[in-house]
Amino acid sequence: MNEQKHWLGLQERVCVVTGAASGIGAGIAQALADAGAKVALLDRNLEGSQAVAAKLTAQGATAISIACDTTQESQVKAAAQRVADELGTCYAFINNAGLLRSGGLDEVSLDDWNHVLNVNLTGYLLCARTFAKPMREAGVGALVHIASIASMFPQTSSGAYSASKAGVLLMSRQMAVEWGPQGVRSNAVCPGMIRTPLSAKFYEEPGFEAKRAAVTASRRVGEPQDIADVAAFLASPRAAYVNAAELVVDGGMSSMLMDMVPRPGFNKTVQN
Repeated sequence: MNEQKHWLGLQERVCVVTGAASGIGAGIAQALADAGAKVALLDRNLEGSQAVAAKLTAQGATAISIACDTTQESQVKAAAQRVADELGTCYAFINNAGLLRSGGLDEVSLDDWNHVLNVNLTGYLLCARTFAKPMREAGVGALVHIASIASMFPQTSSGAYSASKAGVLLMSRQMAVEWGPQGVRSNAVCPGMIRTPLSAKFYEEPGFEAKRAAVTASRRVGEPQDIADVAAFLASPRAAYVNAAELVVDGGMSSMLMDMVPRPGFNKTVQN
């Protein structure tokens, strides 16, 4: 614990995570708290974020939870003011809140399309420029945006999800270019298959996990901790020269295409 805190250099620094009530967001909040950071957990699910914050506080960390709909600029600004008042100037901000509405491009409703883009892309913009403003004034700070492997590869029946996450990658790079001269870094993380509360039911199906694990080079499904550790590094001073990067964290799944091509006698990947 002490070695980790010392290595990352996040002791007493203020870090903010959206979508922090569960899954990857809760995992990131835990990793930042383990590194000695003061953590603010933003989520529409206040009860859930309060539970995570209480857990972190019980471990000796400084953590607060704030109810916030990241698509509402007034709520984002109010959350930023509370963070500043209670914890201090934000050093690292992690954009994680997101959602998916299923449906092919020929059937997804315009309401669902706009809702996904509003949360996954516009919400990221509202949060980033609000929390990055004091970073830019201070001349130092880090933005980390949780995108998806779906931002790089088409995924049928995912509605606007892939498009929204692809937008996150370009926006992250643009923030790096525009705000990098003022000391603010912007990087993105692209998770592959991660076990979260939203996907937990899938793994109850016999053989499902084995099939998913088989299409990764690491032969396992990822956990929130796998993403949290990477996000904490990118948020830390240890990543001081990492800017405009897009880090794929998928256990090697994106390199498995040729191994999934049927080759009798050679394949080790489970075929569906």
